[in-house]
Amino acid sequence: MAPRETDDNPTEADQPAAAQREWERLWKEGDDDGPAGAGAESGQPAKADAEPETDTEPEGERDADADTSETPDADTETSGTADDDSPPPSTPAHSSADEVVTPHLDDDRIAAVRRVAAAGRRWRNLQLAGCAALLAVAMTAGAIAVGAAKDSGAAGVAVGSSAVSPELLASGSLDASIASLQAHLRTQPKDFDGWATLGLAYVEQARTKGDPSRYPQAQAAFQRSLKISPANENALEGRAALAAARHEFKEALTYADQVLKENPYSERALCSRIDALVELGRYADASKAADLADARKPGVPVFTRYAYVHELRGDVSTARKVLEQALAAATSPGDISYVAGTLGQLAWNQGDYKTALNDYGRALAADENYLPALEGRARTQAALGDRAAAIKGMELVVSRYPLPQPLVELGELYESRGAEGDKAKAEDQYALVDAWIALARANGVNADLDTALAAADHGDVKSALKAARAEWARRHTVHTADALAWALHVNGRDKEALPYARQATATNYHNASFIYHLGTIELATGHKADGRAHLAKALKLNPGFSPLGAAKARKALEATK
Repeated sequence: MAPRETDDNPTEADQPAAAQREWERLWKEGDDDGPAGAGAESGQPAKADAEPETDTEPEGERDADADTSETPDADTETSGTADDDSPPPSTPAHSSADEVVTPHLDDDRIAAVRRVAAAGRRWRNLQLAGCAALLAVAMTAGAIAVGAAKDSGAAGVAVGSSAVSPELLASGSLDASIASLQAHLRTQPKDFDGWATLGLAYVEQARTKGDPSRYPQAQAAFQRSLKISPANENALEGRAALAAARHEFKEALTYADQVLKENPYSERALCSRIDALVELGRYADASKAADLADARKPGVPVFTRYAYVHELRGDVSTARKVLEQALAAATSPGDISYVAGTLGQLAWNQGDYKTALNDYGRALAADENYLPALEGRARTQAALGDRAAAIKGMELVVSRYPLPQPLVELGELYESRGAEGDKAKAEDQYALVDAWIALARANGVNADLDTALAAADHGDVKSALKAARAEWARRHTVHTADALAWALHVNGRDKEALPYARQATATNYHNASFIYHLGTIELATGHKADGRAHLAKALKLNPGFSPLGAAKARKALEATK
């Protein structure tokens, strides 16, 4: 499983400015004519046998000497953005390990957010400036300076270079690991395993920090590795992980299969293959892939995926049994917090809040800063009626992990509280979702599902429908079916929405939001009995599934008596 960050490890900002310039020179020139770059600029995956260009630099790594005002000296603390957007007092501001290597990222991110305004986004100009500053601080100044989320695709960066200590990569400090790899590659630029490991570390950093600007850097590192040693396993595994992180699941499947042809026992490729099949909606194939992975490489990464495949099919008991098995096998704090947090989410989905709190407690006992557990605990507190604790907890999560789901959850908590100023606070969270989506797209991430889910309830409903249709054209999953159904509903097209809402619930996946959406659409299409039954089912399954949605479900049931 992936290593994680702490606040007390050395960062790249502690290194001399001369060393930073040397690192940038290595990226630009290198002993083998420099890193691959065309793909890094375009954000598109490159072919394994493509010869990278030598005159293009990875995004965020170019020409630091041309703008030395943004490169701090060795004894200067980095605590803000290039535009002097200093963080609010409550927001920690520690530099991430490689922040000095990316002097233009602050300008790029803020410019990306401001382009949103030019495209006619809905928030006020002053709000936009505040959102840009907050998001830039959260991403670039290290507001997310503690261990953060691992999604189902996080197989970790355990495979290290032969010249880089695996213990360091598993030591719990991702920033320190990246700094060590960078230092190593300055002296050993032909270490293809080192470049591949650096790429994997960037992918994990992008996930754990909610910072999509790391993806072009990861892609450039993988291309550099493949240029030195074409078709090396670590780099191909990394490209599968990168493609999945960017929601390019067909490409992820292709890369994973390419690795498995050479090494059928590659744990990372086996896991990437399961992830890709799940996200493409090929659930029967994903189940077979999970069985195969379990037979070939049983362990925590495979167990968690095996459990999720069963959960999607409604087999919650098997999912929990397998996750408990994974937790028993976990030894590192990272693995324990990850698996226990996943158990908490499974319990919360079933409305078993006591068990969920217990599981989240187990995760936080292993790592008190594990953000998915902090988020899950806040969500559970909200479902139990402790709104004050829920808001406090979600504010902490969002300050460190500004991704769409917790931002929307916090906004809805503000709306449900309804105190003075809460509506404006909620709008600020929804504006940040739009800003994150713009940044994600600028860095090659397909964010249509995020757009559809957020905009349908809290934004431009026409944009929501456009995004949902685009995502459905790429993949047919229960999540995309639900998103398309709800986007059609909010646009007044309920008859068209109904088949998709039914498809979203067809696998018996226990998701109260999906069932609530189905019931609402059934009521709108005149299926009163079915609609009432499904609304009641959603509330029975998970009475606090959403701060706003659960209240609307109860109101609809009352209105249709």
